[in-house]
Amino acid sequence: MPTHSVPRPEYPRPQFVRRDWLNLNGVWQFETDRGDSGLERGLLGRELCDEILVPFPPESELSGIGDTDFLEAVWYRRALALPPEWAGRRVLLHFGAVDYDTTVWADGKEVARHRGGFTPFTADLGDIAGRGEEVVVTVRARDPKSGPQARGKQAIRYANHDCNYTRVTGIWQTVWLEPVPEVHLRRPRITPDLAGSAFHLELPLSGNRPGHRVRAVLGDAAGEVSRAEARADLDLAPRLYLPVPDGRRREWSPQDPYLYDLRLELLDADGRVVDSVESYAGLRAVAVSGKAVLLNGRPVFQRLVLDQGWYPDGLMTAPTDEALIRDIELALAAGFNGARLHQKVFEERFLYHADRLGYLVWGEFGDWGCEVGGSSGDNQQPDASYVGQWLEAVERDYSHPSIIGWCPLNETYQKLHDRLTQLDAVTRAMFLATKALDTTRPVIDASGYAHRVTETDIYDSHHYEQDPEAFRALMSGLAKDAPFVNAHENGAPWSVPYRGQPYFVSEFGGIWWDPEAAAAQSGDDRTESWGYGERVRDEEEFHARFAGLTGVLLGDRDMFGYCYTQLTDVFQERNGIYRFDRSSKLDTERVRTAQQRPAAIEEPPQD
Repeated sequence: MPTHSVPRPEYPRPQFVRRDWLNLNGVWQFETDRGDSGLERGLLGRELCDEILVPFPPESELSGIGDTDFLEAVWYRRALALPPEWAGRRVLLHFGAVDYDTTVWADGKEVARHRGGFTPFTADLGDIAGRGEEVVVTVRARDPKSGPQARGKQAIRYANHDCNYTRVTGIWQTVWLEPVPEVHLRRPRITPDLAGSAFHLELPLSGNRPGHRVRAVLGDAAGEVSRAEARADLDLAPRLYLPVPDGRRREWSPQDPYLYDLRLELLDADGRVVDSVESYAGLRAVAVSGKAVLLNGRPVFQRLVLDQGWYPDGLMTAPTDEALIRDIELALAAGFNGARLHQKVFEERFLYHADRLGYLVWGEFGDWGCEVGGSSGDNQQPDASYVGQWLEAVERDYSHPSIIGWCPLNETYQKLHDRLTQLDAVTRAMFLATKALDTTRPVIDASGYAHRVTETDIYDSHHYEQDPEAFRALMSGLAKDAPFVNAHENGAPWSVPYRGQPYFVSEFGGIWWDPEAAAAQSGDDRTESWGYGERVRDEEEFHARFAGLTGVLLGDRDMFGYCYTQLTDVFQERNGIYRFDRSSKLDTERVRTAQQRPAAIEEPPQD
């Protein structure tokens, strides 16, 4: 493999930044272990036979491997020379995401295990990392084909099919080292309090020492806004209160995504700073009033787009940080003000850019992969790991102001009957766990299909009717508290009844338009190009259909938003506003214009 500059060199955790760190992206030794017998065959103790470019998954072109077959297990190995100036501090080895079951060894000693392909984990190298020493890190990632597994949109057949895409195995986000003091700050929870014009902080610590204190300093462009201190020897998570005076108050919103600077410090008994982290915060509030979802006390119609977060050359890994920014800019240019981050926990730098650019997002889990049951009444069987993985995602992303709601499950279709199933138990567990971890945002129990929690904050549906007038008729019952609810084709219910919650159509459209394929393709062949419903004949018909469908929902006074499918084409799924390579295929200004009419729910009530 040719030498490369370090790919994805930027700091991977923008809301919790330490000065000292070492990016481990680049060339690693690599070996495929199709029979998952590598441990028995001695792979832990020897050099590996190939090379890969981390953080790109081995199925991707950018990795230098490009193996799209099933990979039961893969191995990585790299010798690390630790900077001598880190002596006296603990060294943490961070993984942004590894798919799916991961074991990490340092010099042959196991230092971490983790299940889940979307969330970060850390290995404490502890006494293994000494001054100037070389440490050999070995990683095994198992990615079995069977059993319940949160896969998201990864194909369970050999080839891409329908709305399932090329699999991702192993390391697919940044790997990095960070030195920390023995007692150090952990990721904070930053809670904006718009009504009280303040921020509330919880500062978890790795431990407590007599005389230690924590300090937080809030700043804006003019300098320090406020500061607060507290003892750090009594509580594992000291709490701080940072008021924002009226003259320095600036709300975060799509129109003005203002972010305050935040410095967090741990002080020893002599007042010396032993740990320091840079962060930021946005002052905003999310509320529910009747059928409206309010941002900063006002209805803001959510013109969302479905974003799958896949790339032709990197698959789930964006080739560059600029590619993440570009996706948000493309959506904004087309008139959307946010996105459902669909069937994937996006890397944290995407959320950082959403925070900066005022882009509203729903945090979502890649839950597809639990349809392993045999009967139609018990076909969805997510296991306990779904709850744990999802809580890791919520904990990571809690403090991002761009996230305005949580969606732990999507389209978990299953018959609703009087026998409680594993799906009922896990759906409720994920809902309640989310509400316990975050009391500030609305939570939808499951998007689209199997609503199993009666007290879910949000209710929704998915429908890909392509005729605007037929779509209007389907959606006309919301004013009478009888909205469209997804059900089995024979009418059997999947969901508990609607109870007057805020409601939106969180998937619709998906208009099939691919000019090149349209000229060559006939019939309903979905292997090369497909979308929902009958393919439009030309671009003019696309714009008429798009304006008609979005107009139905914009004009409904009881509808708080929508989510159009989708931002880009993805492999064979050709229903994006943009092509898979992010180039234009439509008159974007016309797409934008269709969405800029005032939404009925944003207009003042009529007398």
